Amino acid sequence: MLTKLLPNFILAVAIRFLLMNSEYQKVISERVEVSTALNSWKRVTEGVYLYNFGIDPYSGDLFHETPICLYVFNIIQRYFPWWALCLLFVVTDLISALCLAYVGKNYNNNWCSKEEKDKKQDVSQEKDDGTSTKTDIALYILMVYLFNPYIILNCVGFTTTVFSNLLNSITLVAMVRHSIFWSCISTALLTLQNLYPISLLVPVAIYICNNKSKNNVKSTIITLIITFLSIFTLLLGICYYIMGSWSFLWNIFGFILLAPDVRPNIGLYWYFLTEMFEHFKSLFIASFQINVSLLYIVPLALKLRRQPILLAFSYLAIMTIFKSYPCVGDVGFYISLIPFWMHLFQHMQQGFIISCFILVCTGFAPIVWHQWIYARSANANFYFGVTLAFAVAQIFLLTDILFANIKYEFASRHNINKDITGSKATLLLE
Repeated sequence: MLTKLLPNFILAVAIRFLLMNSEYQKVISERVEVSTALNSWKRVTEGVYLYNFGIDPYSGDLFHETPICLYVFNIIQRYFPWWALCLLFVVTDLISALCLAYVGKNYNNNWCSKEEKDKKQDVSQEKDDGTSTKTDIALYILMVYLFNPYIILNCVGFTTTVFSNLLNSITLVAMVRHSIFWSCISTALLTLQNLYPISLLVPVAIYICNNKSKNNVKSTIITLIITFLSIFTLLLGICYYIMGSWSFLWNIFGFILLAPDVRPNIGLYWYFLTEMFEHFKSLFIASFQINVSLLYIVPLALKLRRQPILLAFSYLAIMTIFKSYPCVGDVGFYISLIPFWMHLFQHMQQGFIISCFILVCTGFAPIVWHQWIYARSANANFYFGVTLAFAVAQIFLLTDILFANIKYEFASRHNINKDITGSKATLLLE
């Protein structure tokens, strides 16, 4: 397996190193689709510079990483030369890919064995027909992550989203290994940095409790909550110890919730907050934040309680679409999880349209940006139109996968044979 994957790893590393040491690295790192106010390495460098000169980096509106990250990045910038910095980002990306491949293999093995126990004939056969082989799923996930253009741009641009993706991968690994401790550590670090990933505790709890008796479920959930709160409180204490004040809370959580920086990105906040009247600003911010953090948690958890990985995928997609400062690295991460649902592809109806939308928006965004900022032949409406279409394409992607899952469950429950004259047919529910 490793021998088969070694050429792919070498090619992935070569692509990243070549771009990092080319003239395109600076261009990529300054793209608004890649770097935002929350993940820009340039802002990290400036924050570390202020910290080393005894100036609180949280006193202004520049630095929005956690004090723990500030301490770690200070060590990195002090002792890591350029080649070591490139190696750090590349290795982090490779570890994330291996973690996702492990999740794919482990989860698929557990899920297939469970399906075989529940329904020994039709469903297990249908599952195997739809997903090819267990090894293929892990391989596809690995390949999609390693050669995903969004992930490559995210790594080459030196964004801190690379480390967030690693923590997301560790959370999924800890979930499939039923590890409460490591799930809570990774989720607490993500929550401290980005706030929204606290919702990942729901699929973690569901997955860990799936194989437990009713008497142990309550104690497991209580243990999970207490462990998370304890670790999160400890991390806050470490942050306070590093900075000597609580000023970082506003520059992290307040910045994410209120979105005061309205510079363009691939999200939806910046245009609305720029164009609307001031007295409507609070209403729109509250609506957006409720949409991304609260609205879908309970309904999706109830519907997907037997499929926690799909639930985690849905939460990650919703966070990326509706968060205040998204980037292509966030999009690339949850897109890399799509091979999990290979058995749903035959039920999806909008795959081609969605793919075209995403490709066109990805290529069209830099063109419209150039017309707006440099050529002055366009305005903000043009760029927002592209970002809005990109968000709509992601919404259609998520809903298509979820509806395909419903059709797959319907076919499994009613033992519907989707083979017509030896080829796969499409199931339509009207």
